[in-house]
Amino acid sequence: MNRWIWRAGIAAVLIGWLVLGSLGGPTVGRLSEVQQNDNANFLPKAAESTLVADEAAKFTDSKALPYFVLVEREAGITADDLSKLKAFQEKLPTLDLGAGEKLGDYLAAPVTQAIPSADRKALLLTVQIDSDRAEELVEEGRTVLYAVADSMRTGIAQDLTPTGLQVYVTGPGGVLADFVVAFSGIDGILLGVALAVVFVILLIVYRSPILPIAVLLTAVLGLALAALVVYPLAKNGVLELNGQSQGILFILVVGAATDYSLLLVSRYKEELHDYESKYEAMRVAWRASIEPIAASAATVILGLLCLLLSQLGSTKGLGPVGALGIAGALIAAMTFLPAVLLAFGRRIFWPSIPRVDHVHSSDQVGGRKLWGRVSGLVGRRPRRVWVITVVALLACAAFLPTFKADGTTQGDLFLDEVESVTGQEQLAKHFEAGAGTPVQILTPADRADQVVQTATKVDGVGTASAAVAPGVPPKVVDGKVLVQATLKVPADSPEATKVVEHLRTELDKVSPDVLVGGNTAINLDVLDAAQRDLRVIIPTILAVIFVVLMLLLRSFTAAILLVAANVLSFGATVGVSALMFNHVFGFPGADPGIPLYAFVFLVALGIDYSIFLMTRVREESQRQGTRPGILVGLAVTGGVITSAGVVLAATFSALAVLPILFLVQIAFMVAFGVLLDTTVVRSLLVPALSHDIGPKVWWPSKLSKQE
Repeated sequence: MNRWIWRAGIAAVLIGWLVLGSLGGPTVGRLSEVQQNDNANFLPKAAESTLVADEAAKFTDSKALPYFVLVEREAGITADDLSKLKAFQEKLPTLDLGAGEKLGDYLAAPVTQAIPSADRKALLLTVQIDSDRAEELVEEGRTVLYAVADSMRTGIAQDLTPTGLQVYVTGPGGVLADFVVAFSGIDGILLGVALAVVFVILLIVYRSPILPIAVLLTAVLGLALAALVVYPLAKNGVLELNGQSQGILFILVVGAATDYSLLLVSRYKEELHDYESKYEAMRVAWRASIEPIAASAATVILGLLCLLLSQLGSTKGLGPVGALGIAGALIAAMTFLPAVLLAFGRRIFWPSIPRVDHVHSSDQVGGRKLWGRVSGLVGRRPRRVWVITVVALLACAAFLPTFKADGTTQGDLFLDEVESVTGQEQLAKHFEAGAGTPVQILTPADRADQVVQTATKVDGVGTASAAVAPGVPPKVVDGKVLVQATLKVPADSPEATKVVEHLRTELDKVSPDVLVGGNTAINLDVLDAAQRDLRVIIPTILAVIFVVLMLLLRSFTAAILLVAANVLSFGATVGVSALMFNHVFGFPGADPGIPLYAFVFLVALGIDYSIFLMTRVREESQRQGTRPGILVGLAVTGGVITSAGVVLAATFSALAVLPILFLVQIAFMVAFGVLLDTTVVRSLLVPALSHDIGPKVWWPSKLSKQE
């Protein structure tokens, strides 16, 4: 009867997950439909650039997203070129976007005459579409944002390129369209690469053709469960999802589900050496695994939810998105995977099927196998091991101040050559670098002239004007005037943010009611918000992790030790990353959000491995004393935790397949940091320091009084 109850439960769990997977699988592919990728949408309502954007909308009939069509001929623009461009300009509204939709249906304003450059070698045509409609779908998987750029590029290839002209579609609209291309296929490519990498690693770890498939199915179903929750929440505006957080969601779920699966499978296989009944072995293994796995998941979930304190919508959105992903991974690993393991029985480990022989991993301590030798070294010379390790980590962390995270230009965000970036570079050769992306200054009407004079005196500002057009007086709305200033440096560069920062300082002297906005000001406000987030969120995450560890291990000392070790590991990772980014890869800089993202993943995820180790050490310490328990815990968990670290590092490395600087940098930092944590911090520093401290590592619990 007991066996039939088990079988009925297994069947119910498997059928339930198959139904859930059939519903959630298609939803994973639809997540890109509910993305928001505009920086302005992610700023707090009180940000100065947000206030200007809200007021500036009153000066126009609709919000405009500009595309720049840059036409150039090295020998100089001819009369025939002007004629050809005029014909193309007249044709623009009739360009087909797909499904019978025309470009003219989405224009925010008529296309005005092209502006010639001072050197007469280029022409600049501005096409403005209604930004409120940019994310509408003209057909399946094709937004207006992308379709406008694509249709213009197709028309240019037919009408202008054959004449020998060099033509680029660039500007804010062109850059965003190229982002769409860069993130296209993220669902399939990123998930496929991550799963393929994990499958190969699991084949090596398990040397079994069946078990890796069961673990990967667990990860996929965990993602399907998360997608079923994330999609409706993002669609209804409850949380914000962008391309970056979607990619990170995939990696988090695959990595976490695989890590949890590795720990459960390892303990289950260990118990099969003691129990003839697979059901009894699973009962013991599940009960022993649920505490460290649930504590690990809770730590990561709470750490991610601390991102809700962020002022940036993109960072704030990642918190619940990532937390839901980890929850999906946990539920799948602790329900679906045990059911599959029991359904197959011992055969799932074929060809290395575990038998009842009472052979345990704890017998390895001091033995010839790798983790037996490592535990033996820690036991013989604990102080020397942790001192040398700390010195090496501090040496790496010494380079942390050289890490550059003050932002990059939009062009630097792409690792591949794209048309919009090349177009921006050519634009700067013929026009003022900030042309087309002006700084917007909102000022009381009676201060407009003074604001224009002050702005033009600021170093880095080219021209400034409150006039709508030459000879036309400024438009006054609610007693305010909108002044537009053109910068001498590229509007999306770090240099431009410094100019806007100086501009705000000078204009504050004119009137505290003068506000500075525009794209460059948005970048500056994003940078300020990111720096504030670092100061607020990092201490909060550390406090949350400390409380979870203290409750789990019933020890103040062990919690302090683990948090300090992981912070040191993070510092070393950032230091090494600074060296690699600055001197090896030659990256121009980093997004201001990189340090916070790296901290969340490395500290919240990195603490997992210390949790896996120390919960087993505590279990063994209760049976045979602290110092022997440390060595047994290290020997027993060494292989599985290192495998879990390699899997997580490999899954994050999959982010590097997307040609986006932010994701490649995150991929390197997390992969390196996780490997450092599993091979050095958890394998040497934590056990050696704990061994040196002895029973007092469990203070104030009763174990601290144990000899």
